[in-house]
Amino acid sequence: MMAASAAALAFPALAQPQSKTPLNNAALAPNPAEFRKAMADFTQGRKPLAEGLHLDVPTLADNPAAVPVKVKVTLPITAQDWCEEIIVLADLNPAPLACRLQFTAAAGTAEAAVRVRLSQSQTVHALARMKSGKLLAASHAVTVAASGCGM
Repeated sequence: MMAASAAALAFPALAQPQSKTPLNNAALAPNPAEFRKAMADFTQGRKPLAEGLHLDVPTLADNPAAVPVKVKVTLPITAQDWCEEIIVLADLNPAPLACRLQFTAAAGTAEAAVRVRLSQSQTVHALARMKSGKLLAASHAVTVAASGCGM
C-alpha cells in the first residue's frame, strides 16, 4: 500500500502548469475531440473489460473544485501481471485527462484516491492497463451542485 501511495503522490510533479492568463468561454467549453483522443491513445483500439476496476465517485458533488475519486484494480496483482497505469478522465472538462497514475509490480496493489475538478455535471471514466495488456474500464455519472470555479 505504501508503494501505491508513493506512486500517487509522485504524480503532481508531472502535472501541467496552470496558465496565469484569464480564461475565455471557449477555454471553458467541453473538448470532446481531446476526450476521444485520450481514450484512443490509452486503449490503442482495444476494447476494455467492464470488470476488474472499481471506481468510487459521489453521484452528487457539492464541491466541483475537489471531487473525491477512488480507483482500485480488483483483479489479482501478481509478479507476472500487475497494473501498469490508471488514468481518470472527465468527459466534459476542457482538459479531460484529470489524473494519470503509474505503478510497478513492487506496489503490490493498484489503488489511489485523488480529487479532481469538474467543470459541470458529467461522467467520470477510469481506465487501467495491466502488464498482460488487458484493459479495464469503469465510469460513473456525477452531478455537480455549482460551477467548477473558473475551470
